Amino acid sequence: MGTGPGSDRLLTPAARAAIEGAECIIGYRTYLDQIRHLLRQGQQVEGSAMMQEIDRCKRAIEMAADGKAVALICGGDPGIYSMAGLVFELMKTKEEAPDAQALPKVEVIPGIAALNACAALLGAPLMHDFAAISLSDLLTPWQVIERRLHAAASADFVIVIYNPASKRRKEQMELARRIILNYRPDKTPVGIVRSAYREGESVRLTTLTGLKDLALDMKCTVVVGNSKTFTWKGRMVTPRGYGDKYGL
Repeated sequence: MGTGPGSDRLLTPAARAAIEGAECIIGYRTYLDQIRHLLRQGQQVEGSAMMQEIDRCKRAIEMAADGKAVALICGGDPGIYSMAGLVFELMKTKEEAPDAQALPKVEVIPGIAALNACAALLGAPLMHDFAAISLSDLLTPWQVIERRLHAAASADFVIVIYNPASKRRKEQMELARRIILNYRPDKTPVGIVRSAYREGESVRLTTLTGLKDLALDMKCTVVVGNSKTFTWKGRMVTPRGYGDKYGL
């Protein structure tokens, strides 16, 4: 289930009820720390480190198959760059095994994704068609990411960029910026949100030119406007098209 970007304000009632009603809670330790106040005595809580996603999902499936009510905790929305897909992949593999046994029921409980939270803090940058692209090449080859950047930029999508940089990846955001500049003016508005609705939150507006000099990390989400996006009183706005069609 998705817990939202990190604030109680963004935790949906369905997610809260599932957490409080679960017998077992499994998740990345950082996410578990964000919901400690919702955990109750008697719940079995298992946390693990980053890069152990497969182990967490396997453990959740295993415990659920034993008849327990299990909450697998994710950040943001479980179906957007998160754990829901991996759970289904693993269950499909188990079903196709020669010794397949009955599989547990899975309910995907939506949360508020980073792109929703960041868009709200920026203003209204996602009012028209947009694409979300992660710059992490851990699971996706960089050549594929480059092709998607070219496609999204050439089609004039607003582009939401996840995972723009990390301790290991320092150059990808600059490479992405240069690709986008092939199709967008250098004054195109860009919004950067770090730690949306969490401690240390920051929101900044710049341009494709200004983006070059900014230090980014994994807590940042970058929103690159399309040809119609504008900034107004500290907000980033992408028109839906009402003005062109009806006049305002």
